[in-house]
Amino acid sequence: MMHDQGKSDSSVVSMKSPNKAATAAAEAMERRGLAKGNSPDSHDGRTQRRTHPSEGLERVRQAAQRDRKQRFTALRHHVYDVDRLRRAYLAVKRDAAAGVDGVTWRQYGERLEANLQDLAARVKRGAFRAHPVRRVSIPKADGRQRPLGVPTLEDKIVQRAVVEVLNAIYEPEFLGVSYGFRPGRSPHDALAALTVGIESRRVNWVLDADIQGFFDTLNQEWLIRFVEHRVADRRVVRLIEKWLSAGVLEDGQRTRSDVGTVQGGSISPLLANLYLHYAFDLWVQRWRQRQAQGDVIVVRFADDFVVGFEHREEATRFLTELRERFTRFGLTLHPAKTRLIEFGRTADRNRRGRGDGKPETFNFLGFTHACSRTRKGQFTVLRTTMRQRWQTKLQEVTTILRQRLHASIPEQGAYLRAVLLGHVRYYGVPRNAPRLHAFRHALVGRWRAVLQRRSQTASVPWTRMVRLSTRWLPIPHICHPYPSQHLAFVTQGRSRMR
Repeated sequence: MMHDQGKSDSSVVSMKSPNKAATAAAEAMERRGLAKGNSPDSHDGRTQRRTHPSEGLERVRQAAQRDRKQRFTALRHHVYDVDRLRRAYLAVKRDAAAGVDGVTWRQYGERLEANLQDLAARVKRGAFRAHPVRRVSIPKADGRQRPLGVPTLEDKIVQRAVVEVLNAIYEPEFLGVSYGFRPGRSPHDALAALTVGIESRRVNWVLDADIQGFFDTLNQEWLIRFVEHRVADRRVVRLIEKWLSAGVLEDGQRTRSDVGTVQGGSISPLLANLYLHYAFDLWVQRWRQRQAQGDVIVVRFADDFVVGFEHREEATRFLTELRERFTRFGLTLHPAKTRLIEFGRTADRNRRGRGDGKPETFNFLGFTHACSRTRKGQFTVLRTTMRQRWQTKLQEVTTILRQRLHASIPEQGAYLRAVLLGHVRYYGVPRNAPRLHAFRHALVGRWRAVLQRRSQTASVPWTRMVRLSTRWLPIPHICHPYPSQHLAFVTQGRSRMR
């Protein structure tokens, strides 16, 4: 993007360099105390008079990209911009559950402009108050329950506005190894980068890591320090502190904690990326550049990451130092879900030579990754649908079909069609066609079992199910390109492994 290097950005945002900040790495952050914001409130009015808010945020993005050490002291006016708050409201799901105040999307929209003007005024004068989140639980693939928080609608709106502002600062700083919940990046980008990295680099060992209870254990004090590394506007920092300290409302009881951030809020993914950017990404980048002798690849999606190594001794040393690193920031690797396995183009030959059998597999973003060969005998990574994800989805479908036992055939068929198409859109990767067809066949079997329960005497022959499935359940097809093609398209020649 072209811009005038000589033009000052002072009309948009006031900036200063961090005190005693030698580097932008986490180590520099660890030596600094809590940052001191020093921008007077008068900046808000002066800034808005000189430039349009959207232009101002673009200037913030350009300034952040030019100088990775700059701190921004006037950001709040970008948050309480009514146009930005309106876009945030429209981006909220219309049928999303209400928070503790019971206000729904439609109710808020009945007096939308008046509500947004009032909300902007409260944010501007510092009178906005964060509400506790309402706790709900959703089932995980392993049968456990994942606790999620449901913020109030106004909290969602302001959080989205803050995320848009902070993305302008941190997107230029985040590394290419990070894929989770970032603009223009998707799980399939991460999957493609991982596959291409393993196939094209000298990867012989894979560290499949899982952070135990990441969102429940991250240190809030460290998180605020990381935010203040680039954000010196104390009013924006206080907004984040309000959400962290708002607590959780469950069964009428409000609980607060000085560790963790509640999953479910619009700002939680950004805070998670910010935390791991300093606690993990920058450290890994330095470790790979200064200590690794062989090839090392890294792909992270939120708190789930995979690291590939050429040498086992380096992988073992990395794992030991990573545990020490995480302990410093209040994080722990899950002992049962963190594994170092032999995986890569030589793994099959080496393991069979030792009598150890086939190489182990690992799971990442819903896919089981296994060592395989193409028809021409070349090494490749085979990605198939995780069995747990498959089983969990089928159980969910069975439960919903039983609830709709007496619904019409078109209604049931339309539901199953939507389930199948959603499944194929995510899992339709090359060489996963057998699993896709098997999932469709399993859906037909579950549908037949439910239809037969409509009557104790009548049965549903398979000939009828063939007609119904032909009508409502399309034949699955591969909808994603091969990883190398996918990565070449999304990167356009730029590396996403750095």
